[in-house]
Order: sequence, then structure tokens, then C-alpha cells
Amino acid sequence: MRGTAIIVPEGLHEVLLHACCAPCSSAIVEWMLQHDIKPTVFYYNPNIYPREEYEIRKNESKRHAESLGIQWIDGDYDHKGWLLGVCGLEGEPERGRRCEQCFTLRLTRAAQEAKIRGLQYFTTTLASSRWKSLEQINRAGLLAEQVVEGTIFWDQNWRKGGLQDRRNQLLREYQFYNQQYCGCEFSQRKE
Repeated sequence: MRGTAIIVPEGLHEVLLHACCAPCSSAIVEWMLQHDIKPTVFYYNPNIYPREEYEIRKNESKRHAESLGIQWIDGDYDHKGWLLGVCGLEGEPERGRRCEQCFTLRLTRAAQEAKIRGLQYFTTTLASSRWKSLEQINRAGLLAEQVVEGTIFWDQNWRKGGLQDRRNQLLREYQFYNQQYCGCEFSQRKE
């Protein structure tokens, strides 16, 4: 049954992994390496605000990848461009249209990076968060796949296979910074 286990597409040996943060990517990367899949971590999160928050998360992601000897790519920070991309959706609730547009922007860029790197497959750690809509993430990934010819979105539910529990263990082992909001200023908790 789809979603109950991790299903590797036939012929997948390398993948571009769009990573939102080190905690979310840790168990996924570990699983991939244990199953002879070579991940290239792509950190592209222009939604994160403020810049200081972005830098903390970026540095943690880079530290994690370097500790494992895997390739890590900085997708650069274009918060103004991201704001333009979600313009008019600022008042949307979490899991609303703004989130889906944010996923689409980020996963389209991930698909472009995969193509540049000669990687057919791309996936995202966004599908590991219980706070995100898997349906929105999958729609965004499939749209990105259509926009960037020659790429395939691996629409895996990364909450399965014990990865959520392993994520929490790795969070403690690596002493990762663990953020309390998705990253965008519109999702920050009101005090």
C-alpha cells in the first residue's frame, strides 16, 4: 500500500534531496545511505525569515552533510524573490494556498538543480513534517517535474518506516538546532 513503506523507484541510485533543515534530513539521508542511494543535499529555503534564522538552519544542514561526506549545495537566499512569489497569499492559513505556492517555488528550483547536476530524481524533506500537507507537497513536486523536463519527483512519505523516531534520536545525537516554526514570517507563532 502506498505510503506505508519507503518505495524506491526502479533505477534510482542517486537523488537530489531538497532539505528544509538538518533535523528533517538526518534520518532520510541515513536511510538513503543504508540503501545504496547517493543523496546530494540541496538547501534552498528562501522562505526562511529572518536572515539570521536562515543562516543557523543553513549552517546546521551543511555541518550534517559534511559530517557524512556527502555533497551539499547552497541554493542561495532570495527572500525578496520568494515574497514576490507568494504575494497576495500572506494572509492564508497554514496548509493554505501560500504553503502550496511556497512548496512549488522551492521544488521547481530543486528540479532545476537536479537537471543541472545530471540527476533525474529529486525529492524533499518537506514530506517528513507532520505539520505539512503531503498532498500539497506531492502536487508541488509533480508540477515541478512537469515544468523541468527530464526530472522525476520521488513522492515519498518520509514519515514512514520509523524515520520520525530516528529523526528525533539523531536530533539529540547531533545536537541540532531545532526550529519552532516552518521559517516564513507568516507562520511564526504570535506571542
